[in-house]
Amino acid sequence: MSVVAGTFLDMGTHTDAHIVWDWNGTLFHDVDAVIGATNAAFAELGLEPVTLERYRELYCVPVPKFYERLMGRLPTEAEWELMDGTFHRHYTEHRLRCGLAAGVVELLTGWAGAGRSQSILSMYGHEDLVPLVREFGIETHFVRVDGRTGPSGGSKAEHMVRHLGALAGVDPARTVVIGDAADDALAARHAGARAVLYTGGSHGRASLEAAGAGVPVVDTLQEAVAEAERLASAA
Repeated sequence: MSVVAGTFLDMGTHTDAHIVWDWNGTLFHDVDAVIGATNAAFAELGLEPVTLERYRELYCVPVPKFYERLMGRLPTEAEWELMDGTFHRHYTEHRLRCGLAAGVVELLTGWAGAGRSQSILSMYGHEDLVPLVREFGIETHFVRVDGRTGPSGGSKAEHMVRHLGALAGVDPARTVVIGDAADDALAARHAGARAVLYTGGSHGRASLEAAGAGVPVVDTLQEAVAEAERLASAA
């Protein structure tokens, strides 16, 4: 199946509820790979390794701000390029031991089987994301899969606007973004959509709850889909 501008499957016009899934830390359970790659990047500058708990407490986007929280200052351009390159090199190695989050296939199948649409928007590089989604055999569940095509380290907000704008017949008001980072909620709000945040990835519950009372925070993807259905039905 070919991919043109991120689209896997033309399923026509959709007027029902739509989910935009995040990939890393949400559908793809890669938190161990992220921690390993982050600590490899930190080692390049002589920084102490970070635990999963500390990572979830401090992580934010844009990523240089996360490094600032740990270093006490923003990294220089040369430091950022070194750390970013190191992170992606080590992440590519570590991700081979990662898989889909528990229950993902059943959730995707159930949502699509109910006649609803879904897509993926990730800040992971598009050229790496597409074959990885295909590798897991889940590509036919999505009307569109978009990864990052520009520099790494930014926010999802503008990407979300473009992503939803490319989906024929999908109403942002009946769209729910499911992700593991506070930035997913900010991106959803920027595009006129709603969000549900999941604690199984990069952020701890306290960080996610700071997104506001209107953004449910859940501990399982099953709960996330149930909340997405509720939010979309209320729109």
